[in-house]
Amino acid sequence: MSNNLDQLKSYDFKFKKSLGQNFLFDSNITDKIVKYSLPLSNTVIEIGPGAGTLTKSILKLNVNKIILIEKDKSLIKLLQSLKEKNNSIEIYNKDALSLPIWKLGSGSREVIANLPYNISTKILINLLKYSSQFSKLTMMFQKEVANRIIAKPGSKPYSRLSVITQLKTKAKILFDIPDTAFFPKPKVQSSLVRFIPYENKKHNFDFEKMEELTRFVFTKKRKMLRTIFKKEGGSSFLNSINIDPNIRPENLTLEEFCKLELALRKH
Repeated sequence: MSNNLDQLKSYDFKFKKSLGQNFLFDSNITDKIVKYSLPLSNTVIEIGPGAGTLTKSILKLNVNKIILIEKDKSLIKLLQSLKEKNNSIEIYNKDALSLPIWKLGSGSREVIANLPYNISTKILINLLKYSSQFSKLTMMFQKEVANRIIAKPGSKPYSRLSVITQLKTKAKILFDIPDTAFFPKPKVQSSLVRFIPYENKKHNFDFEKMEELTRFVFTKKRKMLRTIFKKEGGSSFLNSINIDPNIRPENLTLEEFCKLELALRKH
C-alpha cells in the first residue's frame, strides 16, 4: 500500500471527500476482483480508477481495451503514466454520470469498478437501464447497499433498488472487503457485487415507469397498497390484477411489480 501512496504524494495529490474518494490499495484484493471477472470482455470499463491499483490488476491479463473514467483532473497525470506503458488504455476525464458508458469501446463490454460510494446507486441505475449492452458488471458498494441489491420480497432491506436490479440482472455478492484495504479508511464495510444481465427480456416492463413506481411506493412502504392506490380505485383496482390490496410494497414480488406497472400504464 505504501508504494502506491508514495506515488500519489509525488503528484501532490489531496483526497477529496466531496468525490467519495476511498482508494483501494491492496493488490491482493484487486487481483481477486479481476479473477472473479474472468473471462474479460473485449472492452473493460473502469469507473473511478483513482491511483490505478485495480487498473494494474486488470492489465496483468491480456486485455484488448481498458477505458478509465476519472472525474478528478489531478489524477489524470498519474493515469497517463500508465497509458504510456500500455496502448490498450483510453482515458476520459469526465463525470461517469454524464457519459454514455454503454456506448464506449467495441465488441463485448463490461464494467469493473470500485465506485465512489456517494454516487454508486445513481451509476448502477444508469447502467441497469442499458444492461443489455454489457456482458457483466462487477462493482463495489457499501455492504448495506449490496444487501439491498440482492434482498428478497418480505425482507427488511427489500427496496426500490432490489426490484430494479433484479428485473434486469442476476445479482450476487461475491465477497466482503475489509475497510483496512482502503485509504482513507472508510467508515462503512464494503462488498463486491456481480451483475449478469439477462440475455432475453425476462420481465415485461417499462424501465422509466418502473423507476417512478418503485420510487413512489417505497416512500409509502408502511401503508397498504389499497391506501397507496386509492385514487386508482384501491382494492377493486388491485383485485382486478390479482394483487392483494392488504399487503405493503415490501411484499410485492417482481412479477407483481410488473403487473402493477403495466396496469398503471393502461389506467
